[in-house]
Amino acid sequence: MAKKRKAPAIRRALVKGRPPLAPKPQAVLSKQATQKLISTHHGLNRKLAKAKAKDDKEEIDKLNKQIMDSGGLSSYQLASKQGQSSERGGDSSLVLMEWLKDVKAVMASSEHKFRMLEVGALSTTNACSKSGIFDIERIDLNSQGQGIKQQDFMERPLSQYEKDQFDIISLSLVLNFVPTDEGRGAMLQRTCQFLDQRAPRTMPAALQDFFPALFLVLPSACVANSRYTNDERLTLIMDSLGYVMLRRKQTDKLVYYLWLLRDKPSPDKQVFRKEEIKPGGKRNNFCIVMKNTRDSVHGGSLYQTAGESAMAMPMEWLAAG
Repeated sequence: MAKKRKAPAIRRALVKGRPPLAPKPQAVLSKQATQKLISTHHGLNRKLAKAKAKDDKEEIDKLNKQIMDSGGLSSYQLASKQGQSSERGGDSSLVLMEWLKDVKAVMASSEHKFRMLEVGALSTTNACSKSGIFDIERIDLNSQGQGIKQQDFMERPLSQYEKDQFDIISLSLVLNFVPTDEGRGAMLQRTCQFLDQRAPRTMPAALQDFFPALFLVLPSACVANSRYTNDERLTLIMDSLGYVMLRRKQTDKLVYYLWLLRDKPSPDKQVFRKEEIKPGGKRNNFCIVMKNTRDSVHGGSLYQTAGESAMAMPMEWLAAG
């Protein structure tokens, strides 16, 4: 049997020095498949919340199985990441950075350390992260990477210490995923507990009308096509908490807000029931119900579902309820 010949030295050197083959690209869901997966997951979790409210154990078990059979939270989060990728224009923090562009230089040169709490964080490389002007704490109910702490915002310990408070909170496509109307109201109330209203005194004058702030992003349908919510009602809710609107932008899919926490809250005004504003068969049921602050801000997860945790909804999700 002929002895196997070794490759010439020059060939061996070329093989050894050859760069590794490029990794195969990861499978990417189409826009339609992404939207279908997200809508399915969201719809099942909405039904699950109702079943839990009725303590219907049979229905709960059935819906939990359907959620797991459809891929569970992991598949949902993959779709969410793709929906918010730069290729699909999904980084909502680009809008916030555009709103702050006139004061960005002042922020960068200020001695004040601007702290951001990003709830439902999916990425550590979005526009806010790249800006260099924020010290960001990122949390998510099911962390998908380093730099994102696994934590339920509604269970986050309250503190009066400045080091535990923030200049801005980002709730980008998070509020609309909370499965109960009361839970959404409680989440908005709870944001006030983590914003530092003392900080503006240490800021340059140009920044005192911007902070502390809440960056809120919702699907446009939540205010434009809901039976129970519109811009006027949302403004009344935010006003009762002490917020005033600084900026607003609406596209076909999303509506962006920047709210300044300027005034003292009005607990006596913080009662918003489920009341029909715009009747219609094709409208959705997105609603924010609010109770007195004293009854609602002291923890307790209000948006865990299916034994797992929900997280930020992507831009493809257009309807609520």
